[in-house]
Amino acid sequence: MLDHVALKQGDELTGTIYIKGGDVEQTITAISLTFNTEVKEESDSGVSYQTFPLDEMAMTSSFVIHPGEEKSIPFTWPLHEETPITGLNARSNQCRFWVETQLDIEFAIDPSDRDYIEVQPLPVIASIIHTIEQAGFDLEKTDVEKGFLQGNGFSSHSGCYQEIEFLKSGFIGSKEIELSFILADNEIHCLAEVDKSLSLKDDQYFSFTLPVDATESDIRAAVEPILDV
Repeated sequence: MLDHVALKQGDELTGTIYIKGGDVEQTITAISLTFNTEVKEESDSGVSYQTFPLDEMAMTSSFVIHPGEEKSIPFTWPLHEETPITGLNARSNQCRFWVETQLDIEFAIDPSDRDYIEVQPLPVIASIIHTIEQAGFDLEKTDVEKGFLQGNGFSSHSGCYQEIEFLKSGFIGSKEIELSFILADNEIHCLAEVDKSLSLKDDQYFSFTLPVDATESDIRAAVEPILDV
């Protein structure tokens, strides 16, 4: 049971695991929590989606649960810094994040439980998104890709990254912006890819870093080079 099913990036997840014994005594070898997302992977055979563990927490060592006995185990765990933002109003939102609780019980049929969590953006990221939308872009799509990011002075390390895709259509072509964020302590790193449909140039990449308490003028200064391409 989770205390909150909606959190912001960087928050701590808190809750309690409740266990009730059945008709016979059972040994629970271990309890673990796995924090998962779903990643898109492209190959020659097409596109597939796979469960991707971002983090894992071992709760306890072996113990015995007696018939009808009830146990409650509280827990606290910080969200992984590269947890994707799921609470975005995109036309196609393919981002998922959930906690899977697993009991290691001999002969159990399905000793697991899955709880989905909505992850909201930090105010600085929400403001970046709003600034781009105010420039006439639509929040088109968001998903999680398998791989690593490399920006100016920063890189990802989880093995997956979120892409937030914006689209602006016009009479003479369209412009697409893809953003990926990494939360690191009190900073937000951003890698942006810009693609113009009728441009003779290859995709252009920009990266910037802002404090989590960045001002509106700081945000505007960071985003303007992306909008001006």
